[in-house]
Amino acid sequence: MIEFKNVSKSYALGSGKKILLNDISFRFQQGVNIGILGVNGAGKSTALKLIAGSEAPDKGRIIRRGTFSWPLGFSAGFQGSLSGEENLRFICRIYAANIRSVIRFVADFSELGKALYEPVSTYSTGMRARLAFALSMAIEFDVYLVDEIMGVGDRLFQQKCRDAFVEKSKRSSIIMVSHNMNTIREYSDVVLVLSNGNVDIYDDIEKAIASYEK
Repeated sequence: MIEFKNVSKSYALGSGKKILLNDISFRFQQGVNIGILGVNGAGKSTALKLIAGSEAPDKGRIIRRGTFSWPLGFSAGFQGSLSGEENLRFICRIYAANIRSVIRFVADFSELGKALYEPVSTYSTGMRARLAFALSMAIEFDVYLVDEIMGVGDRLFQQKCRDAFVEKSKRSSIIMVSHNMNTIREYSDVVLVLSNGNVDIYDDIEKAIASYEK
């Protein structure tokens, strides 16, 4: 379950501040898949970070029940001086996950080979994304947060990611940011459209897409 109670969020700019969410309230039970739409700068990724708990609102409360993933593909949390494997061990301890099982899964899924045992600071952006996505798939969550992750790697690896994600979606809820309308149609039960600090909620996916595309 996720609930926003009178949540506001803004960022300071040189000429003032940018209001992304202005006194927003909504509530969804477990099992509801949520799509998030909005133009660039509307606050989609910020909303996902607020839901994940990696950022705090300026005011209001965010209530979560169940386990929530970090945004899939988000790799900024890795410690660059540690190897990929050492990062996995650290994160497994935080989430009480089986270290051997997670490392075995990530090694196979990510296809990083020996690079898994090299410092993450030596990784390309694509390698970091592979590590992050594989780790997300290795740990079970009640809710998966997704921020435009389906473009990781080459065509074959992208299909591998989609297949794994579809399997996870059978058992868990999804909160997804995407610019791909077919992806929104495929995974969303409701859609939030962010605009000028406000949020409109749509049960009709096509109406949400039409509103966003105006």
